Amino acid sequence: MTEGGFYNHAFIERKWQQYWSATNAFVANEEEADKSSKYYVLEMFPYPSGRMHVGHVRNYAIGDAIARFKRMQEYCVLHPIGWDAFGLPAENAAILHKMDPQTWTLENIEVMKGQLDRLGFSYDWGRTVATCFPLYYKREQEMFLTLLEKGLAYQKESTVNWDPVDNTVLANEQVINGCGWRSGAVVERRQLKQWFFKITNFAEELLSGLDTLTKWPEKVRIMQRKWIGKSDGALIDFKLAHDPSQHISVFTTRPDTIFGATFVAIAYDHPLVATLQESEELENFLSQSKRGGISEAIQETADKLGYPLGFYVLHPFDPKSKLPVYVVNFVLAEHGTGAIFGCPAHDQRDFDFAMKYELPVIRVVSPVNSQVESELPFIEEDGLLVNSSFLNGKVVMDAKLAAIAELERLGVGRKHTTYRLRDWGVSRQRYWGCPIPIIYCDTCGVIPVPSSQLPVKLPEDITFDAPGNPLSNHPTWKHVQCPKCGKDAERETDTFDTFVESSWYFAYFCSPKSNSVIDREQTEKWLPVDIYIGGVEHAVLHLLYARFFTKALTYCGYWNISEPFSALLTQGMVCHPSYRDKAHNWFYPNEVVEKDGQYCDVKTGNSVIRENKEKMSKSKKNIVEPDTMLQQYGADSLRMFILSDSPPERDMEWSEKGIEGAHKYLNRLYQFVKNVQENGFARGEVRSEVDLDQHERNRMLLKAMHDGIDKVTHNLNLYLLNKVIANIRELTNTLYSSKADISTISDVLGCIVRLLYPIAPHIAEEMWQMLGEKSALAFAKWPILDSSLLINEIFVVVVQVNGKKRGTIEVQEDMSQEDVEGLARPLIQSCLSDKHIAKVVYVPLKIINFVCI
Repeated sequence: MTEGGFYNHAFIERKWQQYWSATNAFVANEEEADKSSKYYVLEMFPYPSGRMHVGHVRNYAIGDAIARFKRMQEYCVLHPIGWDAFGLPAENAAILHKMDPQTWTLENIEVMKGQLDRLGFSYDWGRTVATCFPLYYKREQEMFLTLLEKGLAYQKESTVNWDPVDNTVLANEQVINGCGWRSGAVVERRQLKQWFFKITNFAEELLSGLDTLTKWPEKVRIMQRKWIGKSDGALIDFKLAHDPSQHISVFTTRPDTIFGATFVAIAYDHPLVATLQESEELENFLSQSKRGGISEAIQETADKLGYPLGFYVLHPFDPKSKLPVYVVNFVLAEHGTGAIFGCPAHDQRDFDFAMKYELPVIRVVSPVNSQVESELPFIEEDGLLVNSSFLNGKVVMDAKLAAIAELERLGVGRKHTTYRLRDWGVSRQRYWGCPIPIIYCDTCGVIPVPSSQLPVKLPEDITFDAPGNPLSNHPTWKHVQCPKCGKDAERETDTFDTFVESSWYFAYFCSPKSNSVIDREQTEKWLPVDIYIGGVEHAVLHLLYARFFTKALTYCGYWNISEPFSALLTQGMVCHPSYRDKAHNWFYPNEVVEKDGQYCDVKTGNSVIRENKEKMSKSKKNIVEPDTMLQQYGADSLRMFILSDSPPERDMEWSEKGIEGAHKYLNRLYQFVKNVQENGFARGEVRSEVDLDQHERNRMLLKAMHDGIDKVTHNLNLYLLNKVIANIRELTNTLYSSKADISTISDVLGCIVRLLYPIAPHIAEEMWQMLGEKSALAFAKWPILDSSLLINEIFVVVVQVNGKKRGTIEVQEDMSQEDVEGLARPLIQSCLSDKHIAKVVYVPLKIINFVCI
């Protein structure tokens, strides 16, 4: 016992962590696993940033509870952990601290691994890996060469978001309000030769596959559907008025509005622009258009600018009608065809542009059954066509079909399907990433590095003194001989986007010691992951890329797997108030004290502003580190509280009172077990007297136990861990007030300890041993449910005589009508003095009506 009467959590937790490690309790048995018995639990692997906060603990505690539960259900569980180790933060930290990224990363891994060990998570540590290890990224480089060979990887000139501070390409999602997500610098547009993965080849497969992912949150599937963005419409060829042999192709989802077209707009990087006669005014406009990123968010919010090119295109249905052509800053060549037709009356962007440049606005759709014309632009598709020649009077959907048919008849357009999804640009201009295994030779061109020369390792003797990519600046690393002709050549100095590493790591864990890229037998045995746990912020990029990789590797013959993750749980954030002064200097929670309802800096006493509770983040210092909680309360109390506060998918509020409550519950249960162990009864427990014989008291407690087994099992299978903990506490309270005999109490205690094990494993193991069990809970089975002892739910049934209410009775779900009648008859005796019962009408669990005459 420790001071204050609490159990010695530090001793107990070390004891059982050492036991689990010594007995290899959580090592997945590859020989025993098969498709019916395996269960693969995986949390999104962490970035080794240095120290965890309790928000990270929640993610891992959810997965650990599920993994322990499934082991007790006799599944062969795979529960690995690794480190998403590449990326810009390590590079930025290296510059800041004047150290190399590898040292910074590996030191952080050691710190975080120590924290995970102290929390007692049941990982198969023998499978762990960091993505910066050459043994890991060698496989990735080999996959890339296969993708290249199969036509799923390619290189092209591309317009990119360029961060001028981090000196790297950014994905659209990494551009926030026109600035780089890490540096905050205003993003520029640049043309660079980039490597791409052909994710668009799988657009339809990725879209249809979402229908099979019924165990994913619907909001995630909706987000992916929108990102893939399937659109049906038409390709329309607008012939140039001065040269009808040439045309500008436009894709539109609204061919019905073609008679409302008043201009055509092309991207600043459209191929047609390169053929135009140079002018200073045009060059200035093009230069201005290249500022800012290429993300849709930027395009939507930026001022819509255009430059008239001085020529026209012919309307496809009326050659006498000519539309002016503009080059604009809000269309990109890589999006669709790089050209649009503007219909200002029915599109807000086109309307704004038309107002700015005084272009006509022609209404071609009017609301159905409306006596008053709507304001322009009228966006809704629920309307009738007007001012549209042969389309007049048609509803929008019919008008679309008629317009496409006429385009095809005239040979100036055709039905077409397109996707919002774009190929994945994977080139990044930084050091700390997986090298792209390509060599450039003036004689032989672009040459893949031979597989015998893999992995292409990163050099360790790098500096960050010069701006730009350290690999480009390295004096020797990039200089090699061409593997084909032997002449001097250069390596590719771009590295892969770190999303590439996280797109297949779940497969690595299936066969970490394999000599092949993918061990087909092992990966097809373990995959798909049965439950994948992580933040909803990864709903689009990471999850979509992992799905693409899975399908691409199937296409390449590595395996035959359609989806990587069967079920997905997106856990909520852990929230905490943040504190700052008027100068927006942030304070850690332990640097602030409350005095008379005011918050002050502990050191200076100066006033501090308390902000609303929000997601924990290092930037605002509103984090609670697990080390302090582990020292004061122990791993089990921390795990129990963080799982008990709310459903896993919802945000939770950190509360020290909450963890204190969890700690008190565990301590009281521990003391109860200790009293039973030492004295044969629960000394000091107050029990209510009940007028029942001993057999009935035992039976009632056993019924409560099996009711608890049923509820806990049900809620664990649904991952409702907050309900699981409530169920266990309810059963514990029933035990405390029970007058059952010591044998029954011991049986129920053993059950509670087993039910508690996935949540608070260390103290559960200790109490299990205290109850006289010889084997550890890590190797025990889940309690067996006796359904005959379940507590039936109580229902209130209205008792009527000739339809008039005479009272109510309480019945159980499995009661027969005869039993219900027996309970109801005492309530109707006064009504039967001169009558008899002719008929009984029973609506199960609701009403029983005695028809008397």
